Amino acid sequence: MSITEPRGFRASGVAAGLKAGGQLDVALVVNDGPADVAAAVFTANRCKANPVLWSEQALADGRARAIVLNSGGANCYTGPQGFQVTHAAAEQVADALGLGAIDVAVCSTGLIGEQLQSDALTAGIAKAVTALSADGGGDAAEAIMTTDTHSKQAVEHGEGWTVGGIAKGAGMLAPALATMLVVLTTDAEVDAATADRALRAATRTTFDRLDSDGCMSTNDTVLLLCNGASGAVPAADEFAAAVQAVCRDLAQQLLADAEGAEHDIAIEVRGAVSEDDAVEVGRAIARSNLFKCAVFGKDPNWGRILAAAGTTRAEFDPMRLDVAFNGVWVCRDGQPGEPSSAVDLTPRDVEVVVDLKSGEHTATIWTNDLTHAYVHENSVYST
Repeated sequence: MSITEPRGFRASGVAAGLKAGGQLDVALVVNDGPADVAAAVFTANRCKANPVLWSEQALADGRARAIVLNSGGANCYTGPQGFQVTHAAAEQVADALGLGAIDVAVCSTGLIGEQLQSDALTAGIAKAVTALSADGGGDAAEAIMTTDTHSKQAVEHGEGWTVGGIAKGAGMLAPALATMLVVLTTDAEVDAATADRALRAATRTTFDRLDSDGCMSTNDTVLLLCNGASGAVPAADEFAAAVQAVCRDLAQQLLADAEGAEHDIAIEVRGAVSEDDAVEVGRAIARSNLFKCAVFGKDPNWGRILAAAGTTRAEFDPMRLDVAFNGVWVCRDGQPGEPSSAVDLTPRDVEVVVDLKSGEHTATIWTNDLTHAYVHENSVYST
């Protein structure tokens, strides 16, 4: 049930004709609880889609009652007409639910630079309002899919309260955040500051560490709705841990469904002077096409890892680096270590460890290999 497992939430997913294949493409999530606390994190891309521009304003006061989402079109670089479609969607949901338009966030995903079919979206929203249900989380998760091969849902339970979530994303996975739409819900009673801190802390170490292809989207949005329907007031650290758990679960599902991927790669950078250094080195490796192609070819080419690390500003001695593939230390102190032939890259999961030997900080970046299927998918993308 994901986002409708916490008490006081309804959701729906319907087919409006925005997708050529007739799949579900409009979703609605509604908070019926006593509180309307909300928090959000949006793309760091300066080129932002109309729904992001609208939702940034809507969430500025830390409140929201509903979220309307569509696939089948990003509504980005569509000019004043596109912004009006976003505004009209919020107003339509608000009128149907007895809310103000500013209480409604809007999210869109799909192809950039094409106008959304406003008539289809209007009809879809009307259907979505009618279809709202306490067990509609699964349909909502399906309706926001684009190139995803399956929907993504997660739930975490506290003592008398719950956090649920849905997500979409399979390509353009890079911070911040990744090409994703994420909706989180909770029936815990928390204030706006607690919700905001928990969400930002969670995204910083989950979605922001997911770097599939180095491409940042224009539509990334992560929204958290908190309604207090359980009456339970968790400790701030317990609440933050639950939000973190749901975000991590969803991030790993996004990684596993990355377009065309055959290997899921965790790059752990140890021994860094700072966390920022560890992240910078990990991200440089994750964005190395040479490294990603090597993993696709099942070649533990550690030279490509060191070459990528050397492009960063991180503090380390290049002659002291250690590298391991799946527990085999193929490089020790900048020299050949155990034989590369001992590395088995047949399994889907690949663990790379890079020890900078310069400090006490660690960070992990998640990525995937670069495959023929990824290139094909992104040469014909039309969802």
